Amino acid sequence: MPTDQTTPRRILVSGVGATPGFGLTRSLLRLGHQVIGADASPLAPGLFLADVIPQVIPRADDPAYGSTMAELCRDLAVDAIVVGIENDLPPLIDVRPHLEADGVRVWVPDAESVHACIDKTAFHQVLAQNGIPTPRTWQPEEFDQVPDGIELVVKPRKGHGAQNVHFVQKQAHARLLCELVPEAIVQERVFGCEFTADCLVDRDGRASVILRRRDLVKAGLAIVSTTFEHSTVHNLVVDTLRAVRAAGLCCVQGFVTDDGRVTITELNVRVAGGFPLAEAAGADLVGQMVNGLFGLPVDHGSLTYRTGVFLANYVETLRVGEVAELALTASAKGVQA
Repeated sequence: MPTDQTTPRRILVSGVGATPGFGLTRSLLRLGHQVIGADASPLAPGLFLADVIPQVIPRADDPAYGSTMAELCRDLAVDAIVVGIENDLPPLIDVRPHLEADGVRVWVPDAESVHACIDKTAFHQVLAQNGIPTPRTWQPEEFDQVPDGIELVVKPRKGHGAQNVHFVQKQAHARLLCELVPEAIVQERVFGCEFTADCLVDRDGRASVILRRRDLVKAGLAIVSTTFEHSTVHNLVVDTLRAVRAAGLCCVQGFVTDDGRVTITELNVRVAGGFPLAEAAGADLVGQMVNGLFGLPVDHGSLTYRTGVFLANYVETLRVGEVAELALTASAKGVQA
């Protein structure tokens, strides 16, 4: 199957301050592409990577986000945008027709599919309607339906990156947290082997899935991971991708409980933070994503992987400097440094 991932492209990656966007930027650079790194913070680590064209942009909830992105793409002759953080998806979908009219490629699902993934209540409903095992979920006003004696998770309905996620053993604590966590929902806590599936869904709906255990997790990031195979997990991940009409690069998370049951907990419409393990295990995840992004065939034969490959993450000091050096760039984009 023909591929063309070696053709240099000018690709804008948003959210380069977080691990997914940062890692995606590095991978694209290794493949020889020119990367415009974009983030709302002038201190985002991805802006300091060598050979990155750094751009400070408005937050996704800023009314100027769409027009700024469209203007930026025109000024820098951007070929495509790849999202590294979920917050950028809704406003990017709104401005997508204008981007595509300028020749900028964006490969994300439709607005309804994106909503079903970033809204945890909607995601629960879609999975339940399709018979896919997922944790029981309640709204704060449904506390009278929560069984006694189970551990709970309180999290934002539209949160990301494990922010404002709390594990509690008492309903009284969960009730209190619902007053503090923005747009809170309550879920039954699931125990067992936690996993992430790195996925690429081509334009015909065919999915490749790379499974890895989340052996050690800190602040929502898999610090230590190991690739593995599991037919039931694989099949449920594919069912989940189909249920939400996923497209392009994404990741699915869940648990295999001690009694062997598989539960799906979430789907992120972006690359996972630990995806470099999938590539180290032999899957050409980002290269094939680029092919699909530019309308070329996705070679699923290049997305196979070896099991028993591990990854250990660590925090590194990327850059030390004077904040004043960033002030001019930040103020030019309307961001306070």
